[in-house]
Amino acid sequence: MGEVVAMEEDTLRLLVGMHRVVRHLRRTGESRMLHPTQFIALRLIGDEQPIRIGEIAARVPCSQPTATTTVAGLEAAGLARRQPDVLDGRATAVVLTPRGDDIVKAAGQHAVDDLTKLLDRLSDDDRALVLSAGAVLSQMADDL
Repeated sequence: MGEVVAMEEDTLRLLVGMHRVVRHLRRTGESRMLHPTQFIALRLIGDEQPIRIGEIAARVPCSQPTATTTVAGLEAAGLARRQPDVLDGRATAVVLTPRGDDIVKAAGQHAVDDLTKLLDRLSDDDRALVLSAGAVLSQMADDL
């Protein structure tokens, strides 16, 4: 029973710690001008373009209406645009505009710079541990 309670406490501590770090990075970085869902969608579009809205919804994850609203907001900001899907002319896909590409690159670099500052406060061993956890967390996110 004690191990279960300890794991629950460790899990909660991990969750709160991740939220606090992400909130700090959002306050200090370029991504602060976007809603978190917009930022995630923008990065996803940049990585996977062209991508359908349904795939954005599945991968963010969010509902289809939320993905549609998110893409509309990105379009209104001049960061993304819809175009005919090359595989199915009846469907549309989303791609970044040049401005959207610039924002993705700048926000990514600022996030790396800001997180590096936080990581520099850690011991070498702790820094290596946190960085190695990144691959595992990415895999967890990909499996959502």
